[in-house]
Amino acid sequence: MKDFKRIINEISQRKFSPIYFLVGEKETFFVDLIAEQIEKTVLSEDEKAFNQSILYGKDVSIEDIIGQAKQYPMMADYRVIIVREAQALLKNIDSLASYVEQPQQNTILVFCVKYKKIDGRLKVTKLLKKHSVFFETKPLYDNQVPQWISETLSTSGYTIAPKASEMLVEFLGSNLSHIYKELEKLIHVLPKGSKITPELIEENIGISKDFNNFELTKAIGIKDEMKAQQIVAYFAQNSKNHPIVLTTAQLNSFFNKLLRYHALKDKSQFAASKALGVNPFFVKDYSFAAQKYSMKKASQAIALIREVDLKSKGVNSNQISQGDLLKELMVKLMR
Repeated sequence: MKDFKRIINEISQRKFSPIYFLVGEKETFFVDLIAEQIEKTVLSEDEKAFNQSILYGKDVSIEDIIGQAKQYPMMADYRVIIVREAQALLKNIDSLASYVEQPQQNTILVFCVKYKKIDGRLKVTKLLKKHSVFFETKPLYDNQVPQWISETLSTSGYTIAPKASEMLVEFLGSNLSHIYKELEKLIHVLPKGSKITPELIEENIGISKDFNNFELTKAIGIKDEMKAQQIVAYFAQNSKNHPIVLTTAQLNSFFNKLLRYHALKDKSQFAASKALGVNPFFVKDYSFAAQKYSMKKASQAIALIREVDLKSKGVNSNQISQGDLLKELMVKLMR
């Protein structure tokens, strides 16, 4: 994230590099964002007609790209060449080495490599890391995504409640592109300065604020069996949006963190938040749960959850529905 922010800031300040080599093997969102920032910052709309080219790796060769890169801009300070789907060029990428050593200073050449990575042993890779902006994005862990959501909204003048962030992560996973699209929808309909709440998430995105895995773990943590059974009954009726594999993964994560909470010497809000990798707002949930579940009970809960996970995948299941598996699990966890 630090490298991404630095690159975006430099582009915004018009501190350009002749070459940007952007790699997103598993997470492509930051690759797209840097390329878009270059596309909208370097040239005016009038200059783009003669000085900006969008190429696709499957349609061009390295030699074609170099040929275009060596051309001088027309009535502008720069030429911009953005090569999308540049992963198609990786087999012959060493052909780029001589250009990397002596790039055209009036050209900004951007490679967007997605779902693959460049061989770090190649000469050209070492040259790119030395002479260009070489950015290799890594996917965020699930527990890092809520902070990213908060920071992203903050730059646009919005804030978000911790529970609302968790709802987005639960429903959309850690796919930043999908989350960003939903955030754009919220920004479009809400006045600047708004605080995004679970109610606004439910109203504008369609994620239930009351029936989700976040609320389920909270109910289990305080041993509210009635609430937990209501939620799993809702899941059974909406299994497409609430697959059991995500529920068991969430519950397994919750009880693993509860075990770690039990083992902490310093259980203060800040220390526990850092150790568990959760927002400080949610530390109280683990504090409450620790009063209901000893370390032994938490370990037993993990074993029960794993058993249900296996049954949901057809192991010793006897054709039990996923809804019934969860209902049975709720009883075993809380009694």
